[in-house]
Amino acid sequence: MAKGALKSRDILLVTPPYHAGVVESAGSWLPLGLLYVAGALQRAGYGAQLYDAMTKFHTLDQVRETLRRERPGAVFVSCITATVLDGIEVCRAAKEEDPRVLTVLGNTHPSFMFQEILVGHPCVDFIVRGEGEETAVDLLSALEAGADPARIPGLAYRAEGRIALTPARPFLRDLDSLEPAWGLVPWKEYSYRPKPGSTLAVVSSSRGCKSHCSFCSQRLFWEESWRGVSAGRFVAQLEHLRDRYGVNVAMLADEIPSLERERWERILDLCVERRLGMTLLLETRVDDILRDAALLPRYREAGIEHIYVGVESVNQATLDLFKKDAQVEQGRRAIELINGSDIISETSFVMGMPEETPEDMERTIALAKHYDPDMAFFLAITPWPYADLYPKVKDHIVTTDYRKYNLVEPVIKPDAMTLDEVRAMLFKGFKEFYTDKMRRFPAMPAWKQAFMHSLMKLLLEHSYLREQMGNLGHPGGPPRLPVVPRENRT
Repeated sequence: MAKGALKSRDILLVTPPYHAGVVESAGSWLPLGLLYVAGALQRAGYGAQLYDAMTKFHTLDQVRETLRRERPGAVFVSCITATVLDGIEVCRAAKEEDPRVLTVLGNTHPSFMFQEILVGHPCVDFIVRGEGEETAVDLLSALEAGADPARIPGLAYRAEGRIALTPARPFLRDLDSLEPAWGLVPWKEYSYRPKPGSTLAVVSSSRGCKSHCSFCSQRLFWEESWRGVSAGRFVAQLEHLRDRYGVNVAMLADEIPSLERERWERILDLCVERRLGMTLLLETRVDDILRDAALLPRYREAGIEHIYVGVESVNQATLDLFKKDAQVEQGRRAIELINGSDIISETSFVMGMPEETPEDMERTIALAKHYDPDMAFFLAITPWPYADLYPKVKDHIVTTDYRKYNLVEPVIKPDAMTLDEVRAMLFKGFKEFYTDKMRRFPAMPAWKQAFMHSLMKLLLEHSYLREQMGNLGHPGGPPRLPVVPRENRT
């Protein structure tokens, strides 16, 4: 590669054109990981452009047209398991448009399944394993200089007819030094649908997870480590997004933002002291909510309106198999605490394990209603091919089409059920839960009633559930939602 060739052409950072009808029902979510890589590339002197084909709802043909028009020097694609096949197609299209273009995959699935990808798909040149900021810059610099990429940690690639694997790159120590390329974001494309007219950012106050969940990709990706951005740095970033780009809703992408109590309490205090005035959405652990029971009013004061906690199961044996390190009763209590703090509570229940029966699933649905979160999702257990759970369920897996590994499509067949029966029970869970939830509307605070009214409308109109829930509350006809007084719709 000629010296300076890559610096003279933009690096295109791409999300695959994939949809499962899950998260896009609530909003459009910017690809934060790619923005961090773009920021590192810009600081190293490379031109970078973000192409969020997923949010744009582009087809592969439109991706190809964009590649033809932009003619990038390199294409970096971020993939999870469900999106990896479409990510590979992006690389294939890039090579067909320009065989000289450098194609690179990264994120969780490629980090673990690099051999499968590189053996079967010559259109992929390199895979970045683990954190991508330093590896991406080092890779481009080495290729421009004609240096051997074998000296760069965190890579997998083909060399002399075999798969070459370089040593793992140590995790970045100083997260405060990172800055996403916020200037690349077309902010008008990112909003949180329950708040019409909002501008939504995805942010990160930490990286990592110290949990041991056997089904999860994140604790493997981060090797059960955890690092936090300093409280001052994180809140200053939120202020910058608010003042410079008009962001008024931010979702924390962290696995466990509240893990380190002192830092987390300082973040809450700063949000209050500086009058951040931003709606915050986050995910955390059940045990951290229990730990912070007395602190939850401060959560609300800081702007936290929505908390997801992973209850996952109402069966203790299943929780133990999942290595959740939690008791069933703790999940119910955490939801109760969140509800009592005037915060939207959300959780998920995973169904479809090999030993489950229809009666087990009925019990899960009944207890989900008893737990009474504001939002509940009934998800199909999904066997990431690199997770600890995989060997225990692999004999029950009925498809290797990764596009179906999206928590919506059942890919594991229980001994006592067909896939269609599992699918029907998942939809039954949604329908029964939200029918029951509609009956509870009058007991909710006015602002929650407005939120739930908006949520129900989104589920009925924009999610993969729209056909299954189309008659919710009104058999034989269009849905009837509770009437929310006009003054409560803000």
